[in-house]
Amino acid sequence: MSMTVIPAPLRGLPWRVLIPLTALVLFGATVLWSAAGGHWSPYAWKHIFNFGLFLSLAIAISRLPERAFRQSAYPIYGGLVFLLMLVEAVGKVGGGSQRWLNIGFMNLQPSELMKPGIVLVMALFYASLPPTLIRSWRALVPPLILLGVPAALVMLQPDLGTALAICFGAVVVVFMSGVPMWWFISGGAAAAVVAPLAFFFALHDYQRKRVLVFMDPEADMLGSGYHITQSKIAIGSGGFFGKGLGNGTQSHLKYLPEAHTDFAFATMAEEWGMIGGLFILFVFFVVLFRWGMGVARRAPDRFSQLLAAGMTATIFFYVAINMMMVMGLAPVVGIPLPFISHGGSSMMTNMICIGTIMAVDRWTKRTGGRLG
Repeated sequence: MSMTVIPAPLRGLPWRVLIPLTALVLFGATVLWSAAGGHWSPYAWKHIFNFGLFLSLAIAISRLPERAFRQSAYPIYGGLVFLLMLVEAVGKVGGGSQRWLNIGFMNLQPSELMKPGIVLVMALFYASLPPTLIRSWRALVPPLILLGVPAALVMLQPDLGTALAICFGAVVVVFMSGVPMWWFISGGAAAAVVAPLAFFFALHDYQRKRVLVFMDPEADMLGSGYHITQSKIAIGSGGFFGKGLGNGTQSHLKYLPEAHTDFAFATMAEEWGMIGGLFILFVFFVVLFRWGMGVARRAPDRFSQLLAAGMTATIFFYVAINMMMVMGLAPVVGIPLPFISHGGSSMMTNMICIGTIMAVDRWTKRTGGRLG
């Protein structure tokens, strides 16, 4: 097919990334089909629909000029903070947490949108900061306020996992901005001192229990350690080639909790084995993350570089924490696996990140690479 037949907006898209990503989403749909007992409803068809819808959104975002991102950063941030406050007032409660706003066709989780939102506003802040101030308090205090407000609102929901994800994306932008390394060393030391106090006085009872279960899941295998124990059983029983599509016992016999969301990777591993896991890792790390960080390195200016790196790091946090969680290498914090787990808000967030990286890639191609 001649390239002239393809519409211009689609011609410059990174198909070497979008095609493997589409394959990953379709693979996720088969996992969700199996988790629903061999039915397309309610998870699999909605998973594919959400991807198609938010892929269109990502393509639209990729066409925006850099000026639009710069001008909208603080208004978007302010709007998201308002939505987080609205969640506290009239949000929908589910699973013991108040995190969602019902907008008709989906339950919107504003805290999810804050993940790319905080990266956008932090990238603009550091891109606008004069280089002479990068080592002064002005490079640290305003970003701490920008981060602290949404992080505190999300912790009130309570949603520790999403709060950590918001902080991670912001910290990556701060790190790449060139602030003094001793700030991070000091921050790490302070966190080591504060962590025990936070464990006893800041975390909710269920959050403390998750940390204790992570340290010793076998201590209460039928109680608080049930999730991790069943997830490990599902992953281990899949072996190298898996039991086959639809033949997983842990999810079908309802031993595995949240088989279609937080523990979708365990559902997949039981039926597809290590082969399925390697495919997921290949798409995420060899295709997606390599592309995202490559776009950041080639970005035409400081703002673009920080933006692409922060969006890539946001997706990386999702993937790393979810996989560590289902294998018992991290506490259960309720973070879904991108493009595999069921969830419209998660899909929207990740596709916004993808669309933003595509936009930076387009800016780079138009300018011919980094400006300095």
